[in-house]
Amino acid sequence: MFVGRFRYRTGNFCHVEEKKKVVALLSGGLDSRLAVKMMQNQGFDVTAVAIKTPFCDFDCGRGCGFEIRETADMLNVDLKTVYLGDEYIEMLKNPKHGFGSGMNPCIDCRAMMFRAGKKVMEDIGAEFVISGEVLGQRPMSQHGPALRTIEKEAGLEGKIVRPLSGALLPKTEPEERGIIRREDLGMIRGRSRREQLKLAQEFGFENPPNAGGGCLLTDPKFAIRAKDLFSHTDTPTTNDIDLLKIGRHFRFDNKTKLIVGRHKDENEMLKALALAGDVLLETKDHVGPISLLRGEDSATNLKLAADITFRYSDAPKDSPGAVLVQRGEAVLEAPAANIAEQEYLKYRI
Repeated sequence: MFVGRFRYRTGNFCHVEEKKKVVALLSGGLDSRLAVKMMQNQGFDVTAVAIKTPFCDFDCGRGCGFEIRETADMLNVDLKTVYLGDEYIEMLKNPKHGFGSGMNPCIDCRAMMFRAGKKVMEDIGAEFVISGEVLGQRPMSQHGPALRTIEKEAGLEGKIVRPLSGALLPKTEPEERGIIRREDLGMIRGRSRREQLKLAQEFGFENPPNAGGGCLLTDPKFAIRAKDLFSHTDTPTTNDIDLLKIGRHFRFDNKTKLIVGRHKDENEMLKALALAGDVLLETKDHVGPISLLRGEDSATNLKLAADITFRYSDAPKDSPGAVLVQRGEAVLEAPAANIAEQEYLKYRI
């Protein structure tokens, strides 16, 4: 058995040739799995790169990850994880190629991911980078001009192979060099998954994953929150981003917002994400949410935050009560009333 090598005979001599290496961007979804398998079937040694961003994390449970470690093990590939954090947030302030339907900078995002793949390619001496992209599957980033733009921005012109649609795309450098053959590439186009599911069956993939929702920035409601954050904060942090993923959000003024937990898990997350200077609020005598006030904790903002927190508790609507206000280690008690709906919904993001 030869791992990572081919063995062949010429005359009386036995030659051992190292498999050529490629790097795959692995999301864990069906398309990227198929792309990896297609390359393996053509004799390539595949190294997978999984990309995390503050908005598309393969542990987020939204369909973009599908248990990435298990996927890599199933495919028998080495897995490298790359986290795009502050640099991703900086890009999101003003993406060169704009946004999609939400706040999704798809072209700039893909270019960043391929640049990460390029670095791994250079580090391990791989020939090219592959992905599971399908021509015409996503309106912003998977049409011909966008694919070419992504290659150029990533510094990988001619070095990105998209095995599922490769026979429909211009020849790549590996094709020109004879490393891969066009007849071994797919001709899948569009949003239907019929061909992918057929291919999955041929490869023996059991229980192929459903199409995932992926990036949070494509979610219209989340995009509104993200736009609000970036319009009021010069340099958002990953902590700010994590807060966007939970609770009900209220914008009081240019500097101040309130996040109200919707259930026990979110209440615990809000306490964990609280920073020095944040204020936590909780009803004193009734079951209710934890709220986090970030920004100006003026008397007016504190009163509004207390009343909104009280409103989302189990307190009777016609009875006033009290809210515990925590700044650091200090906890004070503040009066609260059940604010009318029309008085607080105008602040809801």
